[in-house]
Amino acid sequence: MTFTRIYNSPEYKDRRRELRATMTAAERMVWERIRGSQLGCRFRRQHSIGDYIVDFYSPTACLVIEIDGSIHESEQQQNHDTLRTLYLKSVGHHVLRFTNKEVQENVDRIISVIRNFCP
Repeated sequence: MTFTRIYNSPEYKDRRRELRATMTAAERMVWERIRGSQLGCRFRRQHSIGDYIVDFYSPTACLVIEIDGSIHESEQQQNHDTLRTLYLKSVGHHVLRFTNKEVQENVDRIISVIRNFCP
């Protein structure tokens, strides 16, 4: 039996690093509130799972958090996001999606929702 690595594949290392350096304002707002173990579980930024790089990931909570900008409003991107979410759920993860606007308008509510998934 061959083991296929699905977490932080080396082929995505440079892209993950680039994404961490160019986080959106909404991603930075969330990161400042969840980094370390502020919510009771540890999060990683720009973590790859399979062929996808997720915004935030907590292995303890099996939780993926995605912060969606305006690009996610297109039908094509929504279809891609649906496939992405289905894959992430198929490997055992909860997926929370928030828009940039939701984060900017009520980050406290977003953090409260995330906190409910942390053990």
